[in-house]
Amino acid sequence: MERDIRDTSKFMVTALAVGHSVFHWILQSFVVVLPEIQSAFQLSAIGAGGILSARELASGAVRLPGGILADILRKHWGLLLAVCLFISGLGCIAIGVSPFYSVLLVGVALVAMSHSLWHLPSSAALGYHFPDKRGLVLSLHGVGGSVGDVAGPLITGALLIVLTWQGILSVYAIIPIVFGICAIWAIRNIGRLRPEEQSANSNESRQLMTFRLFANFTLWGITVVRGLRAMALVALLCTLPLYLEHELDMNPFNRGFHIGLLIVMGLVAKPLAGHLSDRFSRKKVMVPGLAWSCVAAVLMIFLSDGIGLTIAIVLMGLFLYPDQPILTAATLEIVGRRVSATALGLVTFVSFIMSAIAPLVAGGLYQSFGMSSALYFIAGLFGIATLIMLGLKLPQQ
Repeated sequence: MERDIRDTSKFMVTALAVGHSVFHWILQSFVVVLPEIQSAFQLSAIGAGGILSARELASGAVRLPGGILADILRKHWGLLLAVCLFISGLGCIAIGVSPFYSVLLVGVALVAMSHSLWHLPSSAALGYHFPDKRGLVLSLHGVGGSVGDVAGPLITGALLIVLTWQGILSVYAIIPIVFGICAIWAIRNIGRLRPEEQSANSNESRQLMTFRLFANFTLWGITVVRGLRAMALVALLCTLPLYLEHELDMNPFNRGFHIGLLIVMGLVAKPLAGHLSDRFSRKKVMVPGLAWSCVAAVLMIFLSDGIGLTIAIVLMGLFLYPDQPILTAATLEIVGRRVSATALGLVTFVSFIMSAIAPLVAGGLYQSFGMSSALYFIAGLFGIATLIMLGLKLPQQ
């Protein structure tokens, strides 16, 4: 078994990064076709934001019970991750054939819940197998997601020229199902502990350790920071494609290009930020990064079109996605290994509930007062997160 675990570690980072890429490909492709969905179902900007709110609520709802379940089923993490990919494919099919708004929301919820559950065992396993390079490997896992974030909008924007949005998402359903079959073999041993750890007796029960999570002040601080960051991200992803479509009259390909550009900087910045957080500290990277995102959001108000907007989007992307793996690494360093997935479930459950509010607020601000008001809202969220992160005392790495 020990040899199997070593072999699994060799393929783990790549296999998980590829699976992560599939999820993000689908999720970001959905953002690109949001204006087409808005038109097909005759939705207001608030109604379009409601779809993303439903996505965030579905993601959050599965996190806490999913984290507890993942810790209990640790030996079966490989199968659990494969099931997540299968469910994502079913969700794509539901979206692609949806004749009603309610069916669309069910499909969005399935994709969101499967993606949300995927993060718990995958992040916990990476943190466990690579404790000395936790920030880096979690960032590489995030790079896989960023590849999907970039390729999905670009290819979807191009495909919209020849296919309908329903046709595109129906075709995309094949991808996670195929990768799910591959995952059954590739990461079958991902959740197994080493023999010496299996025989070790813990002085504390999992139930007691789980209960103590709720009394950890630092963990709650990280949770709020993560929630504010998630609110800012989903608010931007709700309003930016609507702004590019309705105010700047961009065609689907250019819209996909700019949304992809928002993410592409993370391909380089994410592993660099993760490595720096391993070498120095999570806080020394997170505080200036969150402050940078706040300034970049304000800058987008004044650079609202043309090459200026393109530059502002690039600057926003520098830390918009690289911060999440660092927050995950910080969370894993606060809690014990036996409740790592539960802790991630708790943190992300709260952050998803917080982020579910943001699309409705941002959509309302955009519809009533324009894109500038939504960007001020986003900048304010990043600013508050910066101040809270500055006041936290994180454990020594």
